[in-house]
Amino acid sequence: MESLTQRPYDAIVVGTGPGGASTARELARAGARVLILEQGSAAPLAGTLGQMAGMALPGRGAWLHRDASLLVAGTGLGGSSALNFATAAAPPAAMFAAHGIDLAPALAALRAELPLAPLPDSLVGPMAARIMAAARAAGFAWEKLDKMIRPQACRSGCWRCVYGCPYGAKWSARDFVEEACRHGAVLLERSRVRRVLLEDGRAVGVEFRREGGTHTARAQTVVLAGGGIGSPRLLHASGLGPPLAPFFSDPVVAVMGSVEDIEGGAEVPMAAGASFPGEGIALADLTLPVPMYAAFALQAGRVDRVGAHRRTLSIMVKIRDDIGGAVGPRWVDKRLTPGDRARFDRGIGMARAILEQAGARQVFATHHFAAHPGGSVRIGAGVDSELRAAPGLYVCDASVIPQPWGLPPTLTLLCLGKRLGAMLAGARVSSAAVSR
Repeated sequence: MESLTQRPYDAIVVGTGPGGASTARELARAGARVLILEQGSAAPLAGTLGQMAGMALPGRGAWLHRDASLLVAGTGLGGSSALNFATAAAPPAAMFAAHGIDLAPALAALRAELPLAPLPDSLVGPMAARIMAAARAAGFAWEKLDKMIRPQACRSGCWRCVYGCPYGAKWSARDFVEEACRHGAVLLERSRVRRVLLEDGRAVGVEFRREGGTHTARAQTVVLAGGGIGSPRLLHASGLGPPLAPFFSDPVVAVMGSVEDIEGGAEVPMAAGASFPGEGIALADLTLPVPMYAAFALQAGRVDRVGAHRRTLSIMVKIRDDIGGAVGPRWVDKRLTPGDRARFDRGIGMARAILEQAGARQVFATHHFAAHPGGSVRIGAGVDSELRAAPGLYVCDASVIPQPWGLPPTLTLLCLGKRLGAMLAGARVSSAAVSR
């Protein structure tokens, strides 16, 4: 252990979600000596409720104090990408161009190598197909969504996407971390970074806890990729950020209704949907595993629907919420604004219309939970257009997204990480040439 932390490193990457994994891979490919620190476990994904709960429940994620909403953040190798629904949305070019950032080259390169396409019809489950037909009949432009899934490895009738795919079908940031390690990067799991080490205002390393001890590692470049909650906390703990950071959470509700002529409940969620960018609303099918469905039904007070999982159609309503609330040193707090509530009312009305068209009865909506916390270290405020928070210190995760979001962030964060890694690798080569 001591020898690993005392090695000379060119860069330390804190966190293994899409942004951190993409940055680490790019640097390692270029020959940089990279240390990757992950506070969770790197155990193989088993696709079990127990493992998922250990990565995502409060204490790993965090309770939001307002409106009885739950924020979930994946803690483990791959971050939240190990537990998400594998849905990809391209970065909004205009949003980043406003800050002088062109993600098109990174996006083109990633599209050429990643599994990134709508599911074939054979993998679209009966509930998703029923919702798609009803949505189109109700006048919605309901289309298949791009999924980061390898169809040849995916299994019809499987429900494990959100538990962590054990079959290698769902792409996650683990893939990029493993590639970085093949290029010489060092990964230390169960390593919780406490603060960034600074000398004369410049980042020179990190302090972290591992195996009951406190350790330090040094490098000329530090990249924080701790997520929309973790990164602002680390900046504050290092004396570089405010104690309270406003953020967005991309809140979601599920609208559910039962039909009598279907037996399902085991399929890839978010196979298809519709987006309304002008209104800040997105809809998609959302078939969940039995325990998660039961928890949502109970949360909504619908004890009578707990046993109806196999007959219940579910539609996700996600909104682009206003930035507000605060990420504090030990807590997270955010309430819905009147605008947020109006967007939810509109989206829930759309979902009810689709379920009515599908012949569903006993329709109800759950309370909301937070899907993608971010915007807490925004480009143009917390970091510059190069994602730099201080000399030698960069941030690359959902916290840097510059405006309220409402989109699946994985592909955007991969693009930002690829761009940042290439920039840092180029700077390293230039520095080496000058020193010679």
